[in-house]
Amino acid sequence: MTDDKENAQEFIGFATLPEQVHRKSVKRGFDFTLMVVGESGLGKSTLINSLFLTDLYKDRKVPTGESLVEKTVTIEKKTIEIEERGVKLRLTVVDTPGFGDAVNCEEGWKTVERYVDEQFNKFFQDESGLNRKNIQDHRVHCCLYFVPPYGHGLRQMDVEFMRRLHRKVNIVPVIAKSDTLTKPEINKLKSNIMNDIETHKIKIYQFPECDSDEDEDFKQQDRELKASIPFAVIGSNCVIEVAGKKMRGRQYPWGIVEVENTAHCDFVKLRTMLISTHMQDMKEVTQDIHYENFRAQCISQMQQVALKERNKLKRESAANFDTVGDADRLLQQKDEEIRRMQEMLNQMQEKLKESGKEPAVSLALDPGKRDSVVNV
Repeated sequence: MTDDKENAQEFIGFATLPEQVHRKSVKRGFDFTLMVVGESGLGKSTLINSLFLTDLYKDRKVPTGESLVEKTVTIEKKTIEIEERGVKLRLTVVDTPGFGDAVNCEEGWKTVERYVDEQFNKFFQDESGLNRKNIQDHRVHCCLYFVPPYGHGLRQMDVEFMRRLHRKVNIVPVIAKSDTLTKPEINKLKSNIMNDIETHKIKIYQFPECDSDEDEDFKQQDRELKASIPFAVIGSNCVIEVAGKKMRGRQYPWGIVEVENTAHCDFVKLRTMLISTHMQDMKEVTQDIHYENFRAQCISQMQQVALKERNKLKRESAANFDTVGDADRLLQQKDEEIRRMQEMLNQMQEKLKESGKEPAVSLALDPGKRDSVVNV
């Protein structure tokens, strides 16, 4: 009985802080913005629907070949609220229709970069304002970049996009429609893509190192996720039944491809990384690294503008001072000239008096008024 009282007295209560943070976070809900980039026909919409078990693109129309010749990159944003076990997630999916579809794709990355900068700037303005309680975070936390399965690695367009955006957003490369490739072809394409990324010094999203106190299962899962980049994925909106079991997949004459089968593709690994294990880390990297770099750049530019304005005011003040100084010097010179004339006149009058002649004219010069008084 005495030990129970001593334990009760030793318990202060701050051990419940994680529970308090958890309740408050669950009540407030979570935000996540996902951008998908890739040319048309790579299954971006299908993959998003498969990842979040929803249908975001019900009314989308397939563009014709004629419309893609002069196609420009646009931004389409859709926001949905998903709830799972009492946890609410406001998911914003940013699509980039038109990317890589036109004949000339040299500047396709500019629209995407402009959108990312606009979201950073909007958050910076809201954060610097008076009302900071209800700031909406629309910064892009992750960018899934779809690499086509045909080819032998990254194209020039892919390299240019990643080089322009890798310091502003977490880029996760994805091999689209991997069911068109065999296992050896997938492994070869993955190796070529990673070699291209290393050659061009592109910084894709880096998985954080596991803590030493993590269990072995989590460490093994983390190693598998790191080894799977870039993820070779398959998407499907169709639910098929095989041996009495329903699953998402694609049916071909030679067999069935299961979307959630790790032996067929990396869809489950991508979903685990994106939603279950590294979503919060991506948000923290966006806040602590990408946004802080943008914020520091903005503050530096503001300081440079303020310094230029200050220097301009100093130059204007110095110019005004020089003008006043020139006027004073002219007045002093005029006063000196008047005094010299007065002295000359006084000397002439003295000479006339000494010669016994009265001066016919007396001139009095007042240096203060700078006027001449003539007495006749």
